[in-house]
Amino acid sequence: MTEFTQRSARELASEIRSDQASALALLESTLEHIEVIDELNTFITVTEETARKRARKADAAAARGEDLGPLHGVPVAIKDLRCRKAGIRNTMGLATLADNVAEEDSITVERLEAAGAVIVGTTNTPALGHTIKTENRLVGATPTPFDPDQSAGGSSGGSAAALAAGVVPLATGSDIGGSLRVPASCCNVIGLKPTLGLVPERIPFDGFGTHSPFFVGGPMGRTAEDTALLLDVLAGYDDRDPFSVPRPETEYIEATDRATPELSVAYSPNLDLQPVEPAVRETVDAAVTDLAAAGATVETVDISLPSYEELSMAYVTQIGAFFSAFAQQLADRYDIDFETADVEDTVRSTIALGTATAATDDRLQNVLRTAAYDGIQDALTGYDVLVAPTLTVPTFSKHLTDGYPTEIDGQSVIGVPTDVMLTWVFNMTGHPVASVPAGFTDNGLPVGLQIVGRRFAEADLLSVAAELERIRPWTTQYPVR
Repeated sequence: MTEFTQRSARELASEIRSDQASALALLESTLEHIEVIDELNTFITVTEETARKRARKADAAAARGEDLGPLHGVPVAIKDLRCRKAGIRNTMGLATLADNVAEEDSITVERLEAAGAVIVGTTNTPALGHTIKTENRLVGATPTPFDPDQSAGGSSGGSAAALAAGVVPLATGSDIGGSLRVPASCCNVIGLKPTLGLVPERIPFDGFGTHSPFFVGGPMGRTAEDTALLLDVLAGYDDRDPFSVPRPETEYIEATDRATPELSVAYSPNLDLQPVEPAVRETVDAAVTDLAAAGATVETVDISLPSYEELSMAYVTQIGAFFSAFAQQLADRYDIDFETADVEDTVRSTIALGTATAATDDRLQNVLRTAAYDGIQDALTGYDVLVAPTLTVPTFSKHLTDGYPTEIDGQSVIGVPTDVMLTWVFNMTGHPVASVPAGFTDNGLPVGLQIVGRRFAEADLLSVAAELERIRPWTTQYPVR
């Protein structure tokens, strides 16, 4: 086989299924690779023995001519937050839960294994997935493989770095403000935030806790085709999730073959909301220009949103209430005192955002959310998708204690996470969004762009992602490790 880092999940599954390659040999190579990139802190737990059992099962099935599914024998990583595999520890990035073992599989893990996947481990995340830098007291900070000092993003940073380092072709993430898309941008991979309900999720103690703001799990991959393949596996109705809906009658992987001239794209350089560093703007501009040169209809549009100050405060109010409630649920379930527990100061400050929020104040933010939703819907009128940068800066320091930039494109900003990303808006509105690689800055840092669509129009996102990959290929541009 050629170098694993250049192989797609679909190719690997095909070769294992046809008994032309060994799932166990592939797994052993993956486990060796995890050791090689140990300094990236991509994994919290590596599941060697259970993975070996699954790989042997995949090889035995292939020898009998049986097909385990579209991910037959393919190594996959799962984020150590809401994805749970029975018998494997589920820490949620908390040192106080270092010995917590999951009692049952999550829906995502059920579907991965039903499709033949070999789960190789759980990936690093900040405690409770509370921020966009992946660092915790368990394994430390995860940098982007492109720069040891810069963050892989968060909170799905371990998954994104594992993909960029060539350890696995597929991984899972989750997103409540950009946690799939920020690390995708920082690590030059794809992260897709689906519409609420498309990928079912069941939080054991709060089945209704995913709607304010919208919290979803989704696929991450190095290629558009692989991301579509994983979405095909994960999407579909499950009655354990009260928000779950029947999937559209489409195969997402087929969307990656859509012809460029059929695509109609609205472009906003900053959502008319925040300053963006010139290095980011120029890189995204170049990608959009190439998309138009390939035949897509591309037009720059204005976006009518509430002011950054108003909308970001609405987001902070609701995200604070979410994390405060989540922390209280964990405190009750696992007997954790977050005032004295071994957690980062940023965890306590995030929890504190919601402790004084009245239920009425939380609900009133939906007025601003409605205005934002209407603004995005208007911008999409007449277009398949809306394209905008993922981040306002290329990336940022990997350590939580270093904070965030206080100046962007010559303008003073507060120095908080919402300043450096254009992702959180779509957790307020609920639109599906994919972050895909746009290119690199002059100093070699990756830049991502977001592709935004109407609800349940994930196929449109994947079509544009695939076209960008064809005209601006990125899979040969990862650091070799």
